[in-house]
Amino acid sequence: MMKKYMQYAKNKDCDLIWLDKIPEHWEILSFRNILVERNERNSPIKSKERLSLSINKGVTLYADKTTNLDRFKDDFTKYKLAHEDDLVLNSMNMIVGAVGVSNYFGCVSPIYYTFTSDLNNCNSTKFYEYLFRSKIVQGVLFSLGRGLIAKDRGDGKYNTLRLKVSRGDLRSLKLPNPSCLEQNQIASFLNYKIAKINRFILKKKQLIKLLNEQKAAIISQAVTKGLDPNAKMKPSGIEWLGDIPEHWEVWRLKYLIIGRLKYGANESGGDFKENDPRYIRITDFDKSGKLRDDTFCSLNSKLAEPYLLKEGDILFARSGGTVGKTFQFKNYNGKACYAGYLIKAEPNNQLIKSDYLFEYTNSGVYDTWKSFIFNKATIENIGADKYSQLPVILPTVKEQIGIVNFIKSETKVIDKTISTIEKELSLVEEYKTALIAEAVTGKIDVRDFEIPEILEEGSYEELEEELSIAAEGETEYETDDIE
Repeated sequence: MMKKYMQYAKNKDCDLIWLDKIPEHWEILSFRNILVERNERNSPIKSKERLSLSINKGVTLYADKTTNLDRFKDDFTKYKLAHEDDLVLNSMNMIVGAVGVSNYFGCVSPIYYTFTSDLNNCNSTKFYEYLFRSKIVQGVLFSLGRGLIAKDRGDGKYNTLRLKVSRGDLRSLKLPNPSCLEQNQIASFLNYKIAKINRFILKKKQLIKLLNEQKAAIISQAVTKGLDPNAKMKPSGIEWLGDIPEHWEVWRLKYLIIGRLKYGANESGGDFKENDPRYIRITDFDKSGKLRDDTFCSLNSKLAEPYLLKEGDILFARSGGTVGKTFQFKNYNGKACYAGYLIKAEPNNQLIKSDYLFEYTNSGVYDTWKSFIFNKATIENIGADKYSQLPVILPTVKEQIGIVNFIKSETKVIDKTISTIEKELSLVEEYKTALIAEAVTGKIDVRDFEIPEILEEGSYEELEEELSIAAEGETEYETDDIE
């Protein structure tokens, strides 16, 4: 829940469709009358410092990038210049937040727009970065966009988005314009608040990471050593697997499944239709293997027929940032099929239980195997040929069932805690989005807000109060238990 900040004493009607009122002393101006477009070519060459722009990080040094490293050409004269404190907007992706203020002097893509605050000697770029990152303004930009339409992947990210906002439409866009002083006050307020929110988020994500590591350790111990502490051990035959119980074996995955590993459909899904199977893609399940409820997509029944899933099938992600992620198709009410960047394994129930194989892919030994594969490749990609060679520690079927029950019992509290934290993070993200929108559109008055000179380390009490997060029941763990 948003903390109720002071509201402006007087407001006036606004002629913008997307904004009904603004503070009485604010103006509405065309963007061309607020910031000055730089549009400065890098010819002759003035800088070879290449800059990048992303939705999540804003303007960064291209040298710090680790992905998409082939998108910058060697001819520096083909690019524009961005100066320190310039506002940079990606004409193709600004509608989803690809904007940022540059901390550097360097060259940027010619499809970017660069603006400076030289007009009226006002430092406005940070305020307008926040304004362009607000959802309400992004909606306006979307209406101006021309080109291909992107689809929300459901995890806060987007598939290919190419809705270009023209220079003319951007320059003509009417926006609220507070005084220079107030713009700086709003930007400083948001800088302070969002820094605290981001640190809160980071702390929670670190806690989730620790909990997942603890869970993986419990699973690893169970699937490599079993539940009998007195069991006699033997070498597994694979150095990084270590010793295993004497009567256990190690089999390759290809010998534990029915048929071969199978790639999914190389088709594009459509809007969800009740009579067509759900089309499961990599982005439809999270890192814990849970199917998302908000990313429904269907595939035509005839196209889906060869790729229909059966109870207990395991899907492996084969490429991208989520390579190695797995999903167990279980207890699903209806038909479903799977996409081409996934690989299906149908466990042979006589040899290996689906629950056991899925838990095995959540263990530390599985992560070790993935790292071993990546060390031998130039890109992170695991195809069916590599997955077929996955070493799987194989207890008896009876022991597999016992191990699964043990893991579920031991990790129940961890799973519940992670779920609670994820709900908190969702609320925090909603709060951050709302806070930005309220501040930059004049719904709250932050002029008298006093910002401490030092952002105190480890203090989240004020933020906790503002968020009013009420966890479901008492937290069932102590931080000391997972450090």
